[in-house]
Amino acid sequence: MAERALLIIDIQNDYFPGGKMELEGADAAAENAALALEQFRRLGLPICHVKHLSIRPGATFFMPGTPGVEINQRVRPREGERVIEKNFPNSFRGTELDAALKAADAKELVVAGMMTHMCVDASVRQAADLGYRVTLIGDACATRTQSYNGEAIPARQVHAAFLAALNGFYAKVISAREL
Repeated sequence: MAERALLIIDIQNDYFPGGKMELEGADAAAENAALALEQFRRLGLPICHVKHLSIRPGATFFMPGTPGVEINQRVRPREGERVIEKNFPNSFRGTELDAALKAADAKELVVAGMMTHMCVDASVRQAADLGYRVTLIGDACATRTQSYNGEAIPARQVHAAFLAALNGFYAKVISAREL
């Protein structure tokens, strides 16, 4: 049986009410991610938390040393759980994530995180390109309204469009309950 690992991407305080970049559905997504986290802990399976640190000029959230950059309490890492710090949307870019997953003999990744349209999308696509089988917990992800060509695209539509695009070739999208 292939080894499964849980990858929790950027479930950080700035994405929650009162944070610098509030997402729609962040609380529900974090609760569903916490369900997956508890299951992986109970089974003793590998867990990697990814934490974004903004270092680019003009960044307004995930600033090092602020409360907003911290991983949300619902999915806070325990001692012994790997935390990967990143500076780009793709969790693999410029990090030791792939090496950590290979060291854990992970062949399949179960993914939860934020933002669906950015870091989750980039990381899931990269994981698939690297040969991992990916299961994405769609209701353990959140995003925000986007705009294009002068039109506001509601968060729920952005979320659904990105999950639909990932489902099939890049990942199997399921709910936390299905996990």
